[in-house]
Amino acid sequence: MAKHYGRGIAAVNYPTGMNLGGDPTQALIFCQPTGGFSVKLASTDLGQGLKTVIAQIAAETLGVPFDSVIVDTGDTDSAPHCMGTFASRATHRVGNAVIMAANEARKALMDVAADEMEAAPEDLVLENGEIYVKGAPERKTNVFNVALAAHFKYGKTISGRGIYLKQKSSLDPETGACDPDSTEAHATTVAEVEVDDETGEVKVLRLASAYEVGRQINPEMVKGQIVSGAVMGMSHALMETVFPYYPALDHHTYSFGEYIIPTALDIPEIESVVLEYPSSNGPYGVKGVGEMTANSPIPAIVNAIYDAVGVWVTDLPVTPEKVLRALEEKSLETH
Repeated sequence: MAKHYGRGIAAVNYPTGMNLGGDPTQALIFCQPTGGFSVKLASTDLGQGLKTVIAQIAAETLGVPFDSVIVDTGDTDSAPHCMGTFASRATHRVGNAVIMAANEARKALMDVAADEMEAAPEDLVLENGEIYVKGAPERKTNVFNVALAAHFKYGKTISGRGIYLKQKSSLDPETGACDPDSTEAHATTVAEVEVDDETGEVKVLRLASAYEVGRQINPEMVKGQIVSGAVMGMSHALMETVFPYYPALDHHTYSFGEYIIPTALDIPEIESVVLEYPSSNGPYGVKGVGEMTANSPIPAIVNAIYDAVGVWVTDLPVTPEKVLRALEEKSLETH
């Protein structure tokens, strides 16, 4: 009876978006008389930080401070259409739509500023909410003043519309070829495990990963996604199940109190490095990082178990019972 150590590796490429009638998302942006901007979306923030990164993208494109942008999401009755929050598509699809809307709103803003400042729009610079004439920085105003003038002097709206649509790619009936996504991110994970051949227990000691995510809009949120995804992948690999003897329905869980998930004591050492190779069609080079972070740890852990004790467990989760049955079968085969 002994504890065995193993190491496994797995690599994945992960598509952003899907081939669903173009998989479109729309966005609206408008400016209040106070100079603040509102971004209206039907897209849903599931806790992954969509509101934050979209506010960053909008502010960067408009040329205004981050805290002057409000993102309103999730009401499909009063917002333009979005296909949904899935397939790690949100930042890519929504971000592109917001850039289009922000550019239109920025043009409307600069047209009013040009009237106010008696200058051509192309001669104006907008940075961090301040507007000035090229080569004459003393001739300046700000978004607040221009917004007031637009509403109460010129009777003009400062607003913009945007939609990102990747045309649907038809399937070639001869080869099955198509273009099913917009861009692809990549990941590789190395897992180190300890397997007890007496109890069948598997303990993940370390998960080390490299993620290629395009450009990071918010590095700290990317880091959080990577850590939480690693734990989620480990949980899928070793613990989470509703029907442990599927297709039989015996001993299934009846409540979250019976559903096994990792606690703080189960968290392994987690290391990661992020590589940035910007996408040609993503907003500021974005690809997608969401679901991918939970994918590569799963096969890496299974491969590490094989490296440790020489058995393959081919259905998840890899419970102690499954490990012991596989070891028993291997022992019978060798004798």
